[in-house]
Amino acid sequence: MLTTADRTMDYKHTLNLPETDFPMRGMLPKQEPGRVSRWQDMNLYQRLREARAGAPLFVLHDGPPYANGSIHIGHAVNKILKDIIVKSKNLAGFDAPYVPGWDCHGLPIEHKVETTHGKHLAPQKARELCREYAGAQVETQLADFVRLGIIGDWNHPYRTMDYANEAGEIRALADMVEAGYVFKGLKPVNWCFDCGSALAEAEVEYQDKKSDAIDVAFPVEDADKLAAAFGLSELPKPAAVVIWTTTPWTIPANQALNVHPEFTYALVDTGERLLLLAEELVESCLERFGLEGEVIATTQGEKLDLINFRHPFYERLSPVYLADYVESEVGSTGIVHSAPSYGLDDFNTCRAHDMSFDDMLNPVQGNGVYVDDLPSFGGQMIWKANPNIIEKLAEVGALMAHKPIVHSYMHCWRHKTPVIYRATAQWFVGMDIQGKDGKTLRERALEGIEATQFTPAWGQARLHSMIANRPDWCISRQRNWGVPIPFFLHKQTGELHPRTIELMEEVAKRVEEQGIDAWFNLDAFDLLGAEAADYDKVTDTLDVWFDSGTTHRHVLRGSHPHGHESGPRADLYLEGSDQHRGWFHSSLLTGSAIDGHAPYRQLLTHGFTVDSQGRKQSKSLGNVVAPQSVMDKLGADILRLWVASTDYSNEMAVSDEILKRTADVYRRIRNTSRFLLGNLNGFDPARDMVAFEDMIALDRWVVDRALQLQERIQKAYDEYRFLDVYQQVHTFCARDLGGFYLDIIKDRQYTTQPDSLARRSCQSALYHVVEALSRWVAPILSFTAEEIYEHIPGERGDSVLLETYYTGLKPLDADAEMGREYWEAVLEVKQAVNKRLEEARSEGAIKGSLDSEVTLYVSDELNALLSRLGDELRFVLITSEATLKPLADAEASAYSELEGLKVAVVASTFDKCERSWERRPDVGTHPEHPTLCERSILNLPDGPGEVRRYA
Repeated sequence: MLTTADRTMDYKHTLNLPETDFPMRGMLPKQEPGRVSRWQDMNLYQRLREARAGAPLFVLHDGPPYANGSIHIGHAVNKILKDIIVKSKNLAGFDAPYVPGWDCHGLPIEHKVETTHGKHLAPQKARELCREYAGAQVETQLADFVRLGIIGDWNHPYRTMDYANEAGEIRALADMVEAGYVFKGLKPVNWCFDCGSALAEAEVEYQDKKSDAIDVAFPVEDADKLAAAFGLSELPKPAAVVIWTTTPWTIPANQALNVHPEFTYALVDTGERLLLLAEELVESCLERFGLEGEVIATTQGEKLDLINFRHPFYERLSPVYLADYVESEVGSTGIVHSAPSYGLDDFNTCRAHDMSFDDMLNPVQGNGVYVDDLPSFGGQMIWKANPNIIEKLAEVGALMAHKPIVHSYMHCWRHKTPVIYRATAQWFVGMDIQGKDGKTLRERALEGIEATQFTPAWGQARLHSMIANRPDWCISRQRNWGVPIPFFLHKQTGELHPRTIELMEEVAKRVEEQGIDAWFNLDAFDLLGAEAADYDKVTDTLDVWFDSGTTHRHVLRGSHPHGHESGPRADLYLEGSDQHRGWFHSSLLTGSAIDGHAPYRQLLTHGFTVDSQGRKQSKSLGNVVAPQSVMDKLGADILRLWVASTDYSNEMAVSDEILKRTADVYRRIRNTSRFLLGNLNGFDPARDMVAFEDMIALDRWVVDRALQLQERIQKAYDEYRFLDVYQQVHTFCARDLGGFYLDIIKDRQYTTQPDSLARRSCQSALYHVVEALSRWVAPILSFTAEEIYEHIPGERGDSVLLETYYTGLKPLDADAEMGREYWEAVLEVKQAVNKRLEEARSEGAIKGSLDSEVTLYVSDELNALLSRLGDELRFVLITSEATLKPLADAEASAYSELEGLKVAVVASTFDKCERSWERRPDVGTHPEHPTLCERSILNLPDGPGEVRRYA
C-alpha cells in the first residue's frame, strides 16, 4: 500500500509540465553564424524569389555604400532597416527582391591607393590598384552584412565598377546629352586644393574657420556720376565706396561692386574723404573704422548702377552692378565686392552684364597658388597671401578696418581643409534648360518631389528647397579612378562631335567588355578615322554621385530587370538624412532627365547614430559601438531589435547600456516564446486542434487578440513604423500574455487531463499564437524567429522567411457574450486585484496568490460582468477563492484604484492541494488522496475529468 509521501511523489507525473528543446538562452553569437550558413546552403534568397513569383512587385533599390573601410554602426542601421522592410513585404505576400550594391569609384579609393603605393603611378596601374582595392573592400563589407542576417542577392550584387554598370552609366550620360541637358561652361564650382578637383555639393561640409574680416575702400572714378546720383552738383572732396569681405585673397580678382537697388545709401563726410555706405549701417561702420562723420546726402541703390570705381591697387575699374542678394547685416557695409571667378552670385551678375568668360580674371590655380605673373602676389598660396594683401591695402590707404573672426566655412569632407569657389571649364547638367516637353529639369524634378511620399514627411520640404535653389550640376572631375566622359571636342570650335551619341554607344560597348580602360587607352583614330586629327579626347571623369545616381537606369532595367510598367521606378529609396543632398538628389535629377520622373515612389530617411548623451561617435571619446563587436558579444538579433526599437526619424542613441536594455526586452520575447512552445508538449495540430468555435472562451479571446495585433502589425510594417511593431509585440508578451493569459492558463494547462478539451483548447490557442508570433518578429528577429518556427509542432516549411502572415487566427463575433470589451474589463479587474495581492505579499500576509481568498466588492455593472465566470473567476484571478459582494457592503480596509471595485484580501485557512496548489475546503476529504482537492482528483488519469467553460 502506498504511503502519503509515495502518492505525493506520483502526482508530479500526472501533471502536464512544459517541455521543449527551445533553450532559455539564445546563445546568439554562437548560433547565428550556423543559421547564416544554412540560409546560404539552401539558397534562401532564390527560394524566396521562386515562392513569390507572380506576386505583386515591391522594389527597394539599394543606395550603394562606399567600398572603403569596415562597416560601422550607421551601415548596420541602414541595412537592417532595409532588410526589415524587404522581409516584411515578402511576409505580406509581395515579391520583394533585394539587390545590394556598392559605390566603387571616386577620390577616397584613389587617395588610399596613392597613400599606399605612391602618387606617381601610371594612370592605368592606378586604376588597376583601385579596382583591386575596391573589390577587397566589397568582400569585407559583404561578409558583415550577411552576418547581420540581411537576405539579398549577395551572389549577384551590383558594383558601380562592374563593366556593365560603367557602360550603363555612359549610356545614361548619352541619354542626358541627347535630351539637351549637358553643356560645357566656365562656372565657379566647389574646389579642393588637396583633391585637385571639383567637389559635389554633398562632398562639402561646414566647419568653423578663422578668417580676416576687412573693410576696403574703392576710390571713385566717375565722380560726376556719383555726385549726380546723390543730387549734388559736384563732390566736395575725394570719395570712395567701402566693401566688407572675409576673403582678402579674392581682392586681386575683383572686377565689380554690387549694391541692392532698393537700399538707401548715404554719402558720409569723414573729414579727409567721403565714404559711400548703406544708410542703416553708417553708425556701426564709422565706429568700426574709428571715424566720425556726417551724412551729406542719400540716394537709392538703383541710381548707383554702372558708376565706376577704381581697384585699390591695380589699374582697372570696378563698375557697380545692381544685385538683390546684397544684405545689410550688422558688420557689413551694404556693398559687396565681386570676383566672378570665385563666387556664384558674382559670376552670374557679371555674366548678366555681358562679361565674357575670357574677360573673367582667374589667377588662382588648381593647387591654390596664384599664377606667377600676378603683380605683387604671384606664386603665393592664397591662404598665406592674405596678410600680404591686407598689408598692401593698408599701404595704399584702402584698409578701413581689419578684425579676425571665426565663422562657418566650406571644407572638403575628406581632407577637412577649406575649399573655395573657383571658376573652371567643367561639364554641367543644366537645371533650367528646357527639355522636349518644354519643361526645365528643375521643374520636372520639383514635380517628382510632389509625386513622392516622404517618411518622415519633413523630408519633402527639405529636398524641395535644395532642388529649387541649387545651381547647375557640375558632373566632371579631374581624376583617374572614375567613369570617363567619352566626348570628342573639335579643336577649333570646341563643339562636341556631331555623332556624339553614336560614338558614346560605341564606347559603352567597349567598356562593357574591357572596363573604363577601354576609353583611356582608346586611340581616337579607331572611332573617328581621319577626323581624329581635328578632335581632342576629353579626359575628365564623372562625378561619383552620377555613378550611384544613375543606377536606377542600369540596375532596375538592366541585368536585374525589376522595372515597372511606368519605367525604372523603385517603390522605395531608403538612406540617411544626408542623402537629400546626395543619392536622393542625384537620382532625382538623372531620373527626371532620362525618364521624365523621379526613380522612386517613396523616400525614407533615417537619422545618424549618437551615444547616450547625444554625441557623435568618435574614437577619441571612446564611445564607438562597432556592429562587429555587438554581434560577437550579444548577437545580430540584439542589434536588429535595437534598430527596430529606436525612432529612426531622429538621431539614434546607442551605447553598451542601451544594448543591454534591448537584450532584456529580447529575453522577454524569447522566454514568452519558450513558454508557448513548452506548453505545446504532446500537441499534434493535425490530430489535436480544437476548432475556434469549440474553444474555451478565454482561448478564443487570445486568438482574437492575436488577430487584432496582427492587423496592427501589418499596418505598422506597411507604414515603416517599426517602433510600433516592437512596442506592440513587447506589450502583447508582457501584458496580454505574461500578465494575463499565460498566468491564468497554467492551472488548466498543467492540471487538466492531457487530451481534455480544457487542455487541447488551450494548446490550440498557444499554437495559433506562436505560429503568428514567429512571423511577426521574423523581419526584425530573423535568427530567433527561425529558431521559434523550427520548434513549433506539426509540418514545417524550410524557413519562416518563406512564409506569409499566419492565416489561422479568427475573430470573436461582434455580438459575443464574452467579446473584446468583456475581456478587456476582466483584464482591468485582474490588474487591480494583482496590485492588492502584491501589497498583501509585501506585508507578509500571504506568500503567493493561491494562498489567498479575495472578496470583490463590485458595482452592479461589474457584478453582471464578473458573475458570468461563476466559480471560474478564481482561476482568472489565480486565487483559491473569489467572492463577489455589493460595493455598498465593502469593508473599510477594502480598496482598489478601479472605479466600481474594492478588493479585500485574506489568507486562506484551508490546506494546500498537493497537485493544484490551491487551498480548498475539500483537501483531505478523499481517503485515497488525502493531499488533493476534489478538482485534482477529477483530473487524475483515471478520473472523469474537469469541465471548463470560460478560463
